Amino acid sequence: MNTPSLLGSPALPPHGKRGPWLRKHADYQRVYKSSRKQFSPSMAYFSSVRVPGTSKAPAPAGPRVGLTAGKVLGNAVQRNRIKRRMREAVRHHVALLQSDIDVILHPRKSVLTIEFGRLDAEVERIFASVQQGCAGNSTRPQAPSPRREN
Repeated sequence: MNTPSLLGSPALPPHGKRGPWLRKHADYQRVYKSSRKQFSPSMAYFSSVRVPGTSKAPAPAGPRVGLTAGKVLGNAVQRNRIKRRMREAVRHHVALLQSDIDVILHPRKSVLTIEFGRLDAEVERIFASVQQGCAGNSTRPQAPSPRREN
């Protein structure tokens, strides 16, 4: 039931019941295997276009984002604070991702101390570049690789 809440926004997020988040270990592994690690100033990220029929359970339409925060980032309080900051930045910019794409963000410890505006702008840049890369791959035909003659 998608009824408006008291604040005027839908009671459920637009990406389904649980929001635009990667939840299953198998989904994380699929993204890691099908993409290359890319870097930005305060995080690393992976992205992969979801192909229908590749998983056992049907995935919801739209983009999904996964966050990781390993013990190397600090104690539980610090890791949770990093994840809260990252979730808020993702919430602001997930609309930039228009296609069925999965993105995993690996923050660095610096995410804990940088200004939120810088973190927000960085997530926006990452999502814009991921979407541009996704759009570029789907519209541009793949040229055959040149063969080496012996």
